[in-house]
Amino acid sequence: MSRRTPDSLRSARWFAPDDLRSFGHRSRLMQMGYGPADWKDKPVIAIVNTWSDINQCHSHLRERVEDVKRGVLQAGGLPLELPAMSLSEPIVKPSTMLYRNLLAMETEELLRSHPVDGAVLMGGCDKTTPALLMGAFSMGLPCIFLPAGPMLRGNWKGKVLGSGSDAWKYWDERRAGNIGEREWIELEAGIARSHGTCMTMGTAATMMGIAEAIGMTLPGASSIPAADAGHPRMSADCGRRIVEMVWEDLTPARLLDRASFENGIAVAMAMGCSTNAIIHLVAMSRRAGHPIGLDDFDAASRELPVIANIRPSGDRYLMEDFYYAGGLPALMNRIAGHLQLDARTVNGRTLGENIADAEVHDEDVIRSPENAIYAEGALAVLRGNLAPDGVVIKPSACAPRLLRHTGPALVFDDYPAMKAAIDDPDLDVTPDHILVLRNAGPQGGPGMPEWGMLPIPTKLVKQGVRDMLRLSDARMSGTSYGACMLHCAPEAWIGGPLALLRTGDMISVDVPARRIHLEVDDDELARRRAAWTPPPPRYERGYGWMFNRHILQADQGCDFDFLETAFGAPVPEPDIF
Repeated sequence: MSRRTPDSLRSARWFAPDDLRSFGHRSRLMQMGYGPADWKDKPVIAIVNTWSDINQCHSHLRERVEDVKRGVLQAGGLPLELPAMSLSEPIVKPSTMLYRNLLAMETEELLRSHPVDGAVLMGGCDKTTPALLMGAFSMGLPCIFLPAGPMLRGNWKGKVLGSGSDAWKYWDERRAGNIGEREWIELEAGIARSHGTCMTMGTAATMMGIAEAIGMTLPGASSIPAADAGHPRMSADCGRRIVEMVWEDLTPARLLDRASFENGIAVAMAMGCSTNAIIHLVAMSRRAGHPIGLDDFDAASRELPVIANIRPSGDRYLMEDFYYAGGLPALMNRIAGHLQLDARTVNGRTLGENIADAEVHDEDVIRSPENAIYAEGALAVLRGNLAPDGVVIKPSACAPRLLRHTGPALVFDDYPAMKAAIDDPDLDVTPDHILVLRNAGPQGGPGMPEWGMLPIPTKLVKQGVRDMLRLSDARMSGTSYGACMLHCAPEAWIGGPLALLRTGDMISVDVPARRIHLEVDDDELARRRAAWTPPPPRYERGYGWMFNRHILQADQGCDFDFLETAFGAPVPEPDIF
């Protein structure tokens, strides 16, 4: 591979010319204590850091950025930290999904507007990984993703706790009267014991794994626990490697192709991934110019079993155990026959080369395909007159008896109405009902909040019911479990068929056949359609105004229509006059 020369560096446009404008650039660097030896003939590396005081997943990135800088300096580059929007999944309201595209835009424009030649992208909390990568893909500079890493296992009274998954489980027990206030406070203190992302196979772990699977992290980086000493070492490795990537001009366009994203799908299925993987990976692929769709996920789910025994699809282990068992390289080695091994990765080697010697150290954590957790992939896409553009379910995490079911709908138009009704002891509901929440999609939420794991009605919880079919145009947390049908498209807010559903209507669900059907005749649906009126605009100004006018539907990845690389011209470099 031919190497770039110093005069061809992008940063040289700012610093190299002998003119007044470049004098201003250089003098301002000197104002901050830098000298010509710091930047002359050296790659300038942006470190996009999504740390904040209220982002628990990224609370260690303030220290890790120093490790990245150390690596950049060792390799002969100049590191510059560029803070970016921090999306704290449990804290930001109404939903971090409302702001994923805003972070993607910020990342792209940070890189475009500054004198940088490459980037290390630091993140891991749910929407941060896809946002950083989407923005970096659109900008097109050499980049490497540094995963924040999962937190340590939770603990309560000697029991191992998994973030999210055990919260839902024990909340039902609290609602049933089986857990008191003191024990509940102990659970709060024990379920999240260190910095890092959720340590279940939620959206954070899923997306960090996908980032590695498509070739955008160093081998094994996505599995390292945030508190492990290997994490700062990996961070320094990222700093060293990005400098070489700049000299090699190893951009996303030279790394990524359709095979990269097909590998992402395959690995997601084998991991027992979050349902959110579909939305984010679709959006990332479209930004990269190699679009994939729901049918690609469903086809992969027919072929790839779930072999990571990690909650919530698994029944016992967490991401810390996954790392000790060999991590993602070991899992990919187990499904190598389903991967395109010649796909390129950021370390300059192929995926096949990276995983060739990977070993599984615990056969119960990373199973063989013959001893899978679930015989098919983690996700399935259903279609029918209620969801012509698809609805997603995670069959590996729901009760098998519900994979084929017909029952009456119990419909809620908004979350407050649903929340109020769920605890009503006189609610007319049975285990055969299908709970429905609508107007919670990309526009209706707004931002498609994680409301899709509708709580089981309290009267049923007290009867021992722990799962039932639920349907929504919302998303759900990747740490959730249960028979939840999500991302129903088109959403109800814009007049999708879900808007026409009424309480008492019968819905038939057949997951093996990939079918969902509203048992109402076409003439009646046409009458309901004629009577439907769209809701009033939610935003009249600001970011929300732009969001609602340009957000795509769930099956298209919920990106903004004007940002998709696959369908738009590249943005030129900024002029320097």
